[in-house]
Amino acid sequence: MPRSLVTLSLADAKLMLEAGEAKAASFGIPYNIAIVDAGGALVAFSRQDGALEGSIDLAIGKAKTARMFDKTTAYLAELAQPGAPLFGIEHSNGGQVVIFGGGMPVRINAQIVGAVGASAGSVEQDIAVAEAAAAILSKATSCQSSIVKESGDEGGTHS
Repeated sequence: MPRSLVTLSLADAKLMLEAGEAKAASFGIPYNIAIVDAGGALVAFSRQDGALEGSIDLAIGKAKTARMFDKTTAYLAELAQPGAPLFGIEHSNGGQVVIFGGGMPVRINAQIVGAVGASAGSVEQDIAVAEAAAAILSKATSCQSSIVKESGDEGGTHS
């Protein structure tokens, strides 16, 4: 039986990058911004001129982590402190979990359709850039027509 998967399109991701880049420009900091789809695969990435090379993997990791756990990376950071319920989570998933702010799930009509990760400034600035990127989809009413993809997977498991 075919199933529908709602996910971010490349057009959605480009809008998000543009909004994130504008927010980064307001800080005067060149940024790395990553957008992943509902399955956690990279859809689009932007490295502004002069952005820190070390932040490339962090931006991608924040986006993937936010989608993997469907939580902001800032919230996961709180839960991962010593004595907290998820202490040590950053060592899971082959050590690919990034637990500081700047990653967040992206929702359309309350359904998670992907995630965004931003890295280059302070944690607060990273969060603001990610929020700006995610917020643009709530303003773009035409994006909903471009996000439905059909999946013909028969009998497979879904995570």
